[in-house]
This record gives sequence, structure tokens and C-alpha cells, in this order.
Amino acid sequence: MAIDSTGLEASVRSAHYARRRRDGNRRYRNRKFPKLTIVCHTRSHLIAAALATVGPSYDFKLFQPAVLKASWNLDIDRLLGDSGYDSEPNHRMARQQLGVRSTVIQLNPRRWGRRWPKTRYRRQMRRRFHRRKYGQRWQAESVISRVKRRLGSALRGRSDQARERESHLKILTHDLMILAGSSP
Repeated sequence: MAIDSTGLEASVRSAHYARRRRDGNRRYRNRKFPKLTIVCHTRSHLIAAALATVGPSYDFKLFQPAVLKASWNLDIDRLLGDSGYDSEPNHRMARQQLGVRSTVIQLNPRRWGRRWPKTRYRRQMRRRFHRRKYGQRWQAESVISRVKRRLGSALRGRSDQARERESHLKILTHDLMILAGSSP
């Protein structure tokens, strides 16, 4: 399994329009955007869990709810993630509560002066980081790319709840397309 997050567009207006629109002398900036966190199976590209939230936000806070939701659907043997999900509570929850054999999450250096992390699972990741296995994390990026390419990256909903429902509908559609056997 692999975990990753992405931002979606909050409207269907073009990026060119958003860059060129001016409010007085200030440029238009979209401060909030819909954020989608997925946990996917690396072989089949099925999405086991998805969380729709509002960004920008830190990824490590979304790790536990997303992985718990995915564990209801599939057994997780190994979990891959980028350094945004690196925290000792995340490693501990995956290993001890869910029985994940190994978490391969790239370390996010906290302080540049200290070489070795002080906590158990982060120290273990530093000691024996599986680069070859971590290389499969791109599968999550591929799933996100496929969802955006085939189903669009813009959400038409106006409220956060409508955007959340639309995000989950896109994920369901993606999984159904894979199960039906449609080619990419």
C-alpha cells in the first residue's frame, strides 16, 4: 500500500484566468483548495481509502485516519509514504495497532545538527531504509495522475461538503473502471 495527497481545483476556471485576474492592484490567489489523501494498493491501483479535506495542510495529520480507513478494506503488509507522513506516532500506530510489517516512509530531518533520530521507529528507518521498496511509492503518484487525467482535477461543488462528495464519487468511479477492466 502507498499513501499520498494531492490538491484539486476548486472551480473549472482556467489557470490562465486565475493568474490574470486582478482585484485592484493585487493578484488573485486561491488560498484554500480541496485536498485528497489516498491509500492505494500498489499492484492493482485500487484505492482502499480516500480522505477529502481542505488544504493547504500538513500531511502527517491525515495519515492515521486514512490508514485506519484502508485497514478496514485490505490487510496492509507494507506501507509506503513520502517524508510528509514521517512522525513517530504514525510509525507506531501502523506497526503496533495495525500490525503492518514495515513502514517505508522517508525521514523528514527535524534538526540539521543531529544525525540520528531519537525515537524507535524513526531510528530504525534511518538504519535500514529499503530504497528498492520505497521506489514503489510512485504507484500512488500514478494513481493520482490517472484520476486527474481521466476524471478531471476540477471539482464543481460550491461547498466543502459537496466537494467532498464529488471527490469520493471520483474515487468510486476510478475503482469501478479498474474492476471493469478498462485500459488506461
